[in-house]
Amino acid sequence: MPTAVSPDSPATSWRPVLARGVVLRRDKVRDADLLVLPERVVVLDGSAGAVLRLCDGVRDLDAVVAELAVRHPTAPVAAEVPEFLDRLRKEGWLR
Repeated sequence: MPTAVSPDSPATSWRPVLARGVVLRRDKVRDADLLVLPERVVVLDGSAGAVLRLCDGVRDLDAVVAELAVRHPTAPVAAEVPEFLDRLRKEGWLR
């Protein structure tokens, strides 16, 4: 019998994509990436916007991590990116 994946943990087959009503924008004035949500704006730090741009619903979690590992070979993307994306999914900003 296959092992069930907890809805609280990121599955490698998960294909993250922004939730309906959530928009990723670049604010040129602030020189920052923003998540525009209904009645709220979240200013993203560091490379969060670059990570979210890879969340297109086509790439699975492993592909997102692999792409970021190529772009940033010394960064701990395998440990940090799944955790980051899972937090955003729990917030309801990713599906």
